[in-house]
Amino acid sequence: MLARIAHAKVVPRISLARRLQTSADSTKLSSPPSDHSQPFKVTLHEDSFQAFKCDKPDLEVEVTKDKLLKWYSQMNLMRRMEMAADALYKAKLIRGFCHLAIGQEAVSVGMESAITPSDRVITAYRCHPFAVLRGGTIKGVIAELLGRQDGMSHGKGGSMHIFTPSFFGGNGIVGAQVPVGAGLAFAQKYLGHNDVATFTLYGDGASNQGQVFEAFNMAKLWNLPCVFVCENNKYGMGTSAERSSSNTKYFTRGDQIPGIQANGMDIVASHQAVKYAKQWTSEGKGPLLLEFVTYRYGGHSMSDPGTTYRTREEIQMMRSTQDPIRGLQHYIQAWGLATEEELKRIEKEAKIEVDKAVEEAKVSPEPQPKDLWTDIYYKGTEPPFMRGREREEVHYY
Repeated sequence: MLARIAHAKVVPRISLARRLQTSADSTKLSSPPSDHSQPFKVTLHEDSFQAFKCDKPDLEVEVTKDKLLKWYSQMNLMRRMEMAADALYKAKLIRGFCHLAIGQEAVSVGMESAITPSDRVITAYRCHPFAVLRGGTIKGVIAELLGRQDGMSHGKGGSMHIFTPSFFGGNGIVGAQVPVGAGLAFAQKYLGHNDVATFTLYGDGASNQGQVFEAFNMAKLWNLPCVFVCENNKYGMGTSAERSSSNTKYFTRGDQIPGIQANGMDIVASHQAVKYAKQWTSEGKGPLLLEFVTYRYGGHSMSDPGTTYRTREEIQMMRSTQDPIRGLQHYIQAWGLATEEELKRIEKEAKIEVDKAVEEAKVSPEPQPKDLWTDIYYKGTEPPFMRGREREEVHYY
């Protein structure tokens, strides 16, 4: 009997779960707009979202010509900025760590399109687009990367330490921004800012950190208005998600916290997912997990060629078939909103704007030795004096 059991044929389990659609151009026009100056509706692919313990976002989305063209401009600007940073790094004008978000533009632009200036955002390494969209400037980002005074942190922070009043970085410790984001959400609830949400971003590489799960627990325990956003670009540094996580459905890993998985390569789906998440927190439902399935074209950082753990063919396939900017370009042209020449003009304007910002950043002076004493404390809260490296080295404020 035992022998028969031991040699019994094992029947493989067949998963009937539908896979998330990650194409950049699967959204369809519901009905041709009669007047391009008026809003019109489009329909997302039926597999644009997956849900855990909650309903999926609506597949029908209202958009406008101006909104789509604005997204196209912003996405091109963000990519051009990151491409400029890439070139400056290779020219050895940028030093240290530098993590680029080329390929992930639909996440940052889609998020910004669905939140308000009062909402809070905090992220990890790939922070440059969020910093600009949250009130910074391209010149400020590039100058910061170059270590110049015109940088958003006056040239003293570098790539991962850029901030605005509603953007809390750029954080260099894996997963450390997640409990900080929960703290931001706690502050908003404590202060009675009921319509303000905090979007706490982290990558699939940080998803197994203990502090991430601790933050989940406290956010649910206190019903905080926090959206935990996992940017799943398939690889944590050089390790694929499947090799590092026993459960790669990151939107289901909040235990009692509901979750949504969204197509992070389609700007319309990204916008709709964040709009849903914002409404969720505004209605007092507490925290939500939001996983964007996306892809980075480059390596983890500038020191990583990005081709030792994945093939060049895989990267080229994603660039040629699922690029978020080309997907939006397809929508705009197919729906008769702009011609190819008009879109090329937008791309050219983006290049001119970024090139101008780069040249202005290059001529900005480097920080002076006296600047070492500034920005240690929030202005107006400095102590009477600050000790330096030695007892005799004292700076008085």
